[in-house]
Amino acid sequence: MPGDTLTLHLIRHAPTLPNAQRRYPHPHEDAPLTPGGAELARRLDLPRGALAFTSPLGRARQTARLAGFPDALPQPALAEASFGVMAGHTWTELEAAHGEAPRTWIDALSDPHSPHGPPGGDTGHSFHVRVQAWLDALPAGEVVAFTHAGPLLAALRLTVGLSAAATPPGTVATLRREGGHWWLTALRPPT
Repeated sequence: MPGDTLTLHLIRHAPTLPNAQRRYPHPHEDAPLTPGGAELARRLDLPRGALAFTSPLGRARQTARLAGFPDALPQPALAEASFGVMAGHTWTELEAAHGEAPRTWIDALSDPHSPHGPPGGDTGHSFHVRVQAWLDALPAGEVVAFTHAGPLLAALRLTVGLSAAATPPGTVATLRREGGHWWLTALRPPT
């Protein structure tokens, strides 16, 4: 039925310094966009009449504002996952300190059914339940949502079963929901 159709544009926030350092963020850390990230955000081509949501974190709100959505509604469900003991570290640092354990932790966090995750952080199950509840509450129409790599990838897993994708900062994933079914219609890297 045409009245229940949703087009959802999920946008990973533009680049920050921790992104360039390839470091997992602390929950309280909220680095601003780099100058190049701000420029990338201004170039995002998104439907201006869409209902807009954003993660409550500053880097996503800044991306939304620069992309032309200063009134995007903050949604806690769009915040990044909590990485627990992984926060503040690069993958190389984590492997040096913990061996193979970080791979186990991140795999668990990426599994919608897993009761595990990084120590002190979200479990795969709790993280995906949060994202699924937000997806389930979306109205028909056109929606843009400024978020982070974790929620963007979780939404792709939950809607179209995509288990892995490259989503550098500034990536836009466009999904369509109609009749209770989801399709991925575009996955655009930043330009």
